[in-house]
Amino acid sequence: MNRFHALASVVTVSLGVVLSGAALAQNLVQNVASIFCVAVNGGFGSGGTSYIAPAFTLPAKNNCAAWSGFTKTATTVIAISTGTGCLSNNGRVLTLSIFNTDPEFFGEGMAVSDQIQLCPNGVTGCPITGQDLGHFTGLAVQQTCTAGLLTLPATHD
Repeated sequence: MNRFHALASVVTVSLGVVLSGAALAQNLVQNVASIFCVAVNGGFGSGGTSYIAPAFTLPAKNNCAAWSGFTKTATTVIAISTGTGCLSNNGRVLTLSIFNTDPEFFGEGMAVSDQIQLCPNGVTGCPITGQDLGHFTGLAVQQTCTAGLLTLPATHD
């Protein structure tokens, strides 16, 4: 193999790695954009509760979308959550109805519910104070989904 072919091979492999890295980065950005997190009373790690929905996309005005994910609270408690999120007709208020289960924390066969209202990030002139009127009662805001929030350990209570 002459130098030209060797150099061409290195350039081809390097370009492939760069393109693969770019595709991975774009996929990561797209996936993070569809993750939705809510903090109640400061959120998980700050004495409160965080709701994490890895595939929730804010619905269009006057529409609803399914919520599925998990809820982190206390130091090690992770509950599985399902529900619905609906955006008001003016696009300013998101209402979430979330049901959580965790037999070790809530008891076998028990589910707890939370009705959360908040203004999504970027809304100007929010007409309400975000709040959770359910099991984890308190002030509620959309929060940034950090790597720590997105971690779902294999074992938890």
